[in-house]
Order: sequence, then structure tokens, then C-alpha cells
Amino acid sequence: MLLRSMFAENYRSLRSIRMDLTGVNLFIGENGVGKSNLYRALQLVQAAVRGSLAHEIAKEGGMSSALWSGRRRADKPARIRLETELMDEERAITFRYRIEAGLRPPCAAAGFAFEPQVKEEELSVETGRRPVTMMKRSGPGIFVRGERGRMEDYPEQALQSETAIALLGDAGHYPEIGTFRRAVDQWRFFHGFRTDRDSPLRLPCLAVTAPMLDEDGTNMAAVFATLRHTRQDTVDLDRAIADAFGGAYLDVPDPGQFAEFSLVFPDFPQRPFSTRELSDGQMRFLALAAALLSYRRPPFIALNEPETSLHPDMLPALADMIASAARDSQVWIVTHSERLAEAIRERCGVRARRVIRKDSATWIDGMRLTGLIDDDDA
Repeated sequence: MLLRSMFAENYRSLRSIRMDLTGVNLFIGENGVGKSNLYRALQLVQAAVRGSLAHEIAKEGGMSSALWSGRRRADKPARIRLETELMDEERAITFRYRIEAGLRPPCAAAGFAFEPQVKEEELSVETGRRPVTMMKRSGPGIFVRGERGRMEDYPEQALQSETAIALLGDAGHYPEIGTFRRAVDQWRFFHGFRTDRDSPLRLPCLAVTAPMLDEDGTNMAAVFATLRHTRQDTVDLDRAIADAFGGAYLDVPDPGQFAEFSLVFPDFPQRPFSTRELSDGQMRFLALAAALLSYRRPPFIALNEPETSLHPDMLPALADMIASAARDSQVWIVTHSERLAEAIRERCGVRARRVIRKDSATWIDGMRLTGLIDDDDA
């Protein structure tokens, strides 16, 4: 399903921003303008679907750190509000999900002081007529559309830090909720990969078929083994590695208990280089290759500053991989690199959206309040 739009309000530097999205979404901007907060807002939607929203916000320092840091109206509650709209193009069904989370009331006994308190949630679907509410939550009470098509009280109340979308999805009785959850759960966010000596990228992994790369890259060797020995099609992967490393190729032996790989360079054809011997930039490029060229492409792939540690000569090959992934996946790229942005534009036909600060908040240069960007400014 295609992510058609997103909205975020009162989250870190995002005072209130709505964006329409396309197949390839490319963002560029200076440090400190809030590019990563746009990316992180979508991660929080996924966390809500997975039932880990409270945990994710706690890792950021709690609600006091996650809330909009600028001035807020005294007559409005301090709440983070996130919305997404997904379109199932094959069945012409639109899913809209909204969640609002705020602080614990001062006198409330339930919940911990710094964790998010979910105030409201709603999931609706639209099939060409007016939207139909499938689930609505206010405080701990949940209403859900049952088998007879009527809104009913759900027998179990949610904890203040729980999300109804996860609670109902786990119940297994609500197909529309399950469809939406599965779609969002498959999104992949690659914020960066560890490349130190003990990085999971450098270690053999259990030989288990791996159609997609884990977000920390733990199963990278298994992803390559799956492409080589299960799919038996590594044309795009071989081309990307040859282009990035001056004609090198990936050696992926038939795995036993563990999957592993090495890199063979033209200057040393008899001397495979193990993952322990490769540079940080080489390992990072290989991880990006596994993320973008896996056996099964995630429906949505987000890359945050993928050019980090890469030699500039690797950027055209990275742009080629992004264009290849965009044939099957919706792609979101945040970058500092003008060179990478230009290479993506040439291959994908999209121009970068420039992220700026406007009245102390994160904004997109040339964007209207509705989320649209004029063609001349896109």
C-alpha cells in the first residue's frame, strides 16, 4: 500500500506539518532543521501499530523531550498528533489512522510521569464513498465496528500507554485493522549501520532464509545468501558492487549452519577479503545494497543520510540501487549530499524537497499549508 500523506503536530521541531507523498520522496537540508524528525514521526506511527509507542518515546527522553519545544497555546492540551493515509491501489481502499498522545494529568495515579498517555485514536476506511470509522478510542475506552457493521464497546479497556490499534490487531477479529497493521509493520527504517569491529554486519549469521534486511543489519549475510542460492538472481546486486568497488564481486558460499560472504577485488583475484578486513564505508555500502536489493522489497524503505562514510565515487551506484528499489517500493531519503540528490533526480525524475526552519519550526521550502508543492518548486 502506498503512503499518500502524513501529518505531524507538536512533535519536537514539527509544530504542524502535512505532506503529500509520492513514490520517491527526497529531502535535503542543513543540520538542525529537523529532517530526522519527519522521518522519526513515521517511525512513531509504526511503533503505535506494533504496540511499542511508549517504549520508543521513553528512549527519546519521555514526553517532555518529545513534545514541541516552542510556545504552545495555554488553552490547548499539550499533545503529539500523528496521522497517516495509506492507499490500497489494487482494491481502491484508503486507510486513515490518527493518534494523539499527551502527558499524564497531574493528579492521575495511572501511568508513569514521563511516558505518553494515549488520548485518542481512530482508524477509518474509504472505498469511494464517505469514510467509515472502524475503530475509535477516547481515553481507555475503545469502540470497534463488529461483524454486524455496528460500532460496539470493546470488552477490554486499554492502559493509558497502550495503543488500541495494537490491542485490536492482536485480537485477530478485525480484518481492516489487521490489513493496516501488516502494511505498516513491513515498513523499514535504516537510520545507519554500526560498522565497528563488533558490528553484526561483520559477523556470520544463522543460515535462515532472509527475504528482507533487519533494520540493524544482523541478517545481512543471510540476505545475500538468499539472493544467491534461493532466488539465483543477483544481477542488480552484482552490478552495484562492481560499480561501487571498481569491478569487485561478492563471494557467497553455499551456507551451512551459518551464512557469510567476502569481497573479491580485481587486483587480488585469489585473495577474498573477509568482512573483518573491509572498511567502514565498504560495509555500509554493502548493508545499503542488502536493504535496497533484497529478495522481497519492503513496501516502504526509509534511508536517513545513507551517504555517511561512503566515498563520493560510490554515490552513483547508491542512486542506481535506490532507483531499482523504487520499482517495487516507496522510498524516503534524507540526505546532506547535493551530489546524491542530483544523482537520484537524474534516475528517478524527482527533485529534492528542501527542509528549512520557518518561524522556528521544520518546514518544506515552497510547500503550501495543504501539503502540496507547486511543480515549479518541487
